Amino acid sequence: MDLDKTDLAALAAVKVVDLSVTVSERLPGTWPGHMTFAHHNWNWFAEVEGPTGKTRSSAPYQTNFFVIDEHCGTHFDAPTHFIPPPDSGLPLASDLGAQTGDKVPLEDLMGPAVVVDVSFLSGQGEPGISPFIEPDHVRAFEDERGALVEGEVVLFRTDWDRYYVEGGEGEKYLSGSLVTQKSPGWPAPSPETAVYLHEKGVKTMGIDAPSIGSAHDGVPVHQEGLGRGMRYVELLTNLSELPVRGAYFVFLPVKIAGSSGGPGRAVALLPEGP
Repeated sequence: MDLDKTDLAALAAVKVVDLSVTVSERLPGTWPGHMTFAHHNWNWFAEVEGPTGKTRSSAPYQTNFFVIDEHCGTHFDAPTHFIPPPDSGLPLASDLGAQTGDKVPLEDLMGPAVVVDVSFLSGQGEPGISPFIEPDHVRAFEDERGALVEGEVVLFRTDWDRYYVEGGEGEKYLSGSLVTQKSPGWPAPSPETAVYLHEKGVKTMGIDAPSIGSAHDGVPVHQEGLGRGMRYVELLTNLSELPVRGAYFVFLPVKIAGSSGGPGRAVALLPEGP
């Protein structure tokens, strides 16, 4: 069906809220132990002396290259991130294990957003331990804000993204709980919460923290949700700028053949009402 001018005007008038973190070598967007993010110049406008010697120039333009883990920065998990392929002979293997990132339908990564504020849990964990977001937290939200319905995208607002900074407080984002274990872990959904959301018809879940998985035991919630065909979007930011309901969530990943997920850009579209 063709869009009329009124429809196009409404689309053009939406407010776009960027929900993506910036990826940088100085920011804590790389999972400890994974390939670290690297971003370097390949060609500059002219040959100049730089910190590592003379910058190469074959023509008057600039281009750079980067090395990035599939789960660095704002990214999504495809089922095959934790579910082995069916011919592997491994536990939990299923057909979903063959669903790589490039095979996940884009429509699964978008939908009406429901922002569930669980920021009261931030800081409540023990060193190296995440406080769980339990089904009762979700039910309490539903009692106050209305039941979740099929097709909605649940975004857990933890406000953990306040630690996504260089140095200092940035240590609390990931390494403080995973490496040194001196800091509490971020709030994370329990496996039971993933099952509860799936039963409500929620296919996509997001969080403004390093992972849907907890700092101390992140595997089970990935197995429970991804094993049911759910999609997880992690390292979001700016969820505090969204209403509880009324925004439309969109995540567009880089289309990488055979990937276990991948980085991309997450946005929320908000109608500009009177």
